[in-house]
Order: sequence, then structure tokens, then C-alpha cells
Amino acid sequence: MSTANPVQPKNNQPGGILHVDETSMRTNKVEQVSSLLVSVAVMLAFAVGMLFLLFLLSMNWQRPQNIIVDAEQIAGRGENAAGFERDFDPPAADEVEQLSEPALEQTIQMVNDAIAAIASMDTLIANDAIAGDRSGQGDSRPPGPEGEGVDGVHRGERWELKFTARDRKAYASQLDAFGIELAAIGGGIPTIDYATTLAKSPKARSSTRDQEKRLFFSYVTNNALMQYDKALLQAAGVNTKERTVLKFIPKELEDTLAMAEKVYYLDKRSKDFRISDIAKTIFECKPAKSGKFEWVVIDQRYRNKNPSIK
Repeated sequence: MSTANPVQPKNNQPGGILHVDETSMRTNKVEQVSSLLVSVAVMLAFAVGMLFLLFLLSMNWQRPQNIIVDAEQIAGRGENAAGFERDFDPPAADEVEQLSEPALEQTIQMVNDAIAAIASMDTLIANDAIAGDRSGQGDSRPPGPEGEGVDGVHRGERWELKFTARDRKAYASQLDAFGIELAAIGGGIPTIDYATTLAKSPKARSSTRDQEKRLFFSYVTNNALMQYDKALLQAAGVNTKERTVLKFIPKELEDTLAMAEKVYYLDKRSKDFRISDIAKTIFECKPAKSGKFEWVVIDQRYRNKNPSIK
């Protein structure tokens, strides 16, 4: 019995064995580097997207409120003496009603009242001698420019301005930036003497007191900035001997400070703004990002200590 060798099928015949070049299926270095770069790009895009999302979430998308600062109306007694009541002003001539002639009974009663008043005159004189000379009940309104309004603290008493300057020139630059004028009053001199353009070449000018309506401030304790004020006034040729040195601020700056005070109150205290609550607002002049200066509220103190209001 003879055996026959099996016939090996060719590759192109059905049932044949297919030989594949395995080296052609391996990834080369170029593909590996490309895959790595694509992965890094996808990760970076994801990270940037997350950061952008966090940025959007941190933004305050509320519409800014239009905060309006009303004209301040604070009650003040002006130059009237402090008191516990309010003296009534005498009526004008057109306010006095025409009185008819009193009847006989009223005349007799008036005579009796006059006799009683004369009898008690000695007692009244003695009481006045003990109590002193009293011209009236005084004025119960708080200190400040004379006027009617809410029971609060006037801006001149309520506001405190702080400057941070390393030398006199830097201090003068801050004053000039906001149009603040230095002035000297009193000392037997009837005029108000000012110094302007303080940082470069201080110049002097004068005016009368009835012409000045601006808000002013002064230092209550002697410090380096007070000495700078006197030096700047003297550089302009203004006499400061035995005189009071003041800072007059323009209306634009007063409005800016009033707005900053109200915004700080609404943010820290209450959404219901009450100027009568504020006892002290402290501002500080600081360098701004623009290279100029800005006023920032650094503290605010209140008259109402109600713990329920924050």
C-alpha cells in the first residue's frame, strides 16, 4: 500500500493559509507622537473650558442699581445757642390778626392779671438772679448749618478724610487731583485767604465769608499733614499765624463722597438707607489702578446700635 504526499494549497486557493505581514500592523513613532499631541490638546481644551465656566459662574450678572443720592437735609442750629427747646420767631406784621376792643368783663380780668403780675415781680427777679441771664430756651437742633430736616449729623461733622502721603509734594498732588483748596481764616483778618495749584507753584487768592458755600474740613489734632497745610499756605504767601487752616472741597467731590457713603451703607448696614443712622464715615485717599487717586470708605460707625440691623 502506497502513501501519497498531501497537496499543499496555495494562498490564493480556498482553504489555503493566508500569510500576513505583522510588521505592517505595528504603530510607528510618528503615529505615537501624533496621538500624544491630540490627547494633550483635548486635555488643554477641557481645562480651558472648565476655567471659562468657573469665570462665568463667578460673574455678577445682576443689573447694576441706579443709586441716587438725594440732597441732604439735616437739621442744624447754625450760630444759635444750644438749648432744649425751640424759641418761636415773633410774628410778622402781616401775620398779626386785627383784634377787636375787649368787652368790659375782659378788661376787668386783664387789670386783675396785671395786678397779680406786679405782686409777683420781686419773686421773678429773684429767680432770674439765681438762674442767670436767660434770653430764651435756646435751640434744640444739633450742631451744623442752620436748617430744618432729619435729626442727623451734618457732613462736616460726620465725614473724616484721610490722606496717605510720604512727603509734602505727594500730599499736594492728592489735593490738586480733587480740586481741594487750602485756606486760612480768623486771626483778626476778615477775609478767607486761599492757596491753589499746591503741587507746582502755590498761588494765593482771597474772598469774603458770605461768598463761600462749600463744605470744609480741618484737623483737630496737630500732625504732619497739618504742618504740610501751613507750609503750602505760606509758600503761596498766606499768613497762617494764629489762624485756622481749612480744606474746602468742590461740589463734585462732595457728591462723589456722598455716593460712596451710601453704597457702603447699603452693602454693610441695610438696604433701607437712613442718613440719620450714620455717626461717622471715614474715607481714605488711595492710588487707583489708572494711576490717579480715588476715595474709598474704610469704616462707618452708626448712631443706632440695634443688633438686628447689620
